[in-house]
Amino acid sequence: MTARKTSQDMKPATAAKKLDIYLPATPAEFQDGFISREELTELQNNPPEWLQELRQHGPHPRSVVAARLGVSISGLARAGVTDALTTDDIDAIRDEHPDWLEHERGIQADVRAEAARLKDEKKPRR
Repeated sequence: MTARKTSQDMKPATAAKKLDIYLPATPAEFQDGFISREELTELQNNPPEWLQELRQHGPHPRSVVAARLGVSISGLARAGVTDALTTDDIDAIRDEHPDWLEHERGIQADVRAEAARLKDEKKPRR
């Protein structure tokens, strides 16, 4: 990672978000420098072992946790899930199938159905 920022470089938090990884779990050299667009592309195309491990086992950022559970980030917050979770944590929630998970999945399904309805309304009629 580059030590000095150029106009094409991004902060580690931005790069972590683009990679869908939890920044505090990344190596120090990733967190301490700036990441060029070329380095980001290289990480995406040829992820090093630490990135593969992080993507597979976590901890994962809330956006990834929400997607894997089929709920929204707001739904996680309503359920009191505010921390990054590992893949094992996510699997445990799925296995336990708590009431909040079913409720939030229902809300998410309603939101998606409404979005699809609105999209259909915007389509030109023949």
